[in-house]
Amino acid sequence: MTDEGLAQTGTGYRKGPVILRGQQIPAQTTDQRLLDRQHDTEWVHSDPWRVMRIQSEFVEGFGALAEVGQAVSVFGSARTPRDHPDYELGVAVGRGLVDRGYAVITGGGPGIMEAANKGAREAGGLSVGLGIELPFEQGMNEYVDLGVNFRYFFARKTMFVKYASGFVVLPGGFGTLDEMFEALTLVQTHKVTEFPIVLVGKDYWTGLLDWLSTAVLERGMIHAKDLALFSIVDDADEAVRIVCDRNEELRAREQAAADETAAAESSAETVDEASRPAAG
Repeated sequence: MTDEGLAQTGTGYRKGPVILRGQQIPAQTTDQRLLDRQHDTEWVHSDPWRVMRIQSEFVEGFGALAEVGQAVSVFGSARTPRDHPDYELGVAVGRGLVDRGYAVITGGGPGIMEAANKGAREAGGLSVGLGIELPFEQGMNEYVDLGVNFRYFFARKTMFVKYASGFVVLPGGFGTLDEMFEALTLVQTHKVTEFPIVLVGKDYWTGLLDWLSTAVLERGMIHAKDLALFSIVDDADEAVRIVCDRNEELRAREQAAADETAAAESSAETVDEASRPAAG
């Protein structure tokens, strides 16, 4: 879909709680204004207030999502039509995750995002959408039960990661690739607790894997073990199984470590008690 097509089919411009249409749509997004390299000193006066707005987005996001429970973020193109096989794949992923006890988090828009939210809703689970301020945006899709709109991409990205136990990535463009590689980087650098990342659609993703396995790996830009940070599958059920089974393994490992630590502390306390001289 072209930018012109988006302009024709969009429902307006969402700026926080405000919806703007027609001549009211601004020439720049909030992110553009934040990242603009200004040549005057106006930013000295405006940026402190902008920091307060950013803080409020984090507070609102944390408050809205704190009780979501275990969830998986699903990424994919907003341009995928409803009659495309990838759309049905997204529905199946959303449904499968709910069947395993997970909420589904998407960007809240159309295409693959709508598909995953639809699958989650139809399966009776929690369907979450994290929207973003964009010109001529489609708005939250009709299958979102809990929606949060953001002005700033980085605040939104934090929510995708903080409240997810894994990522399922379906075919998509720059935005999907950005979210996928950010997740891989966070896991690779141990900035987040390890969680599974599954790419769905071998015909779409194999070319990327070939490039990573040759040009990128051979130049030493990544380590061979980094290629094991994600899986590529064709089947929605397999994607769900990998994410959920891996999370169960990780939770079991964490519980075993916690039990071991508690046992060691209890043993140390017993030894300490035994070593103390008797009273009197």
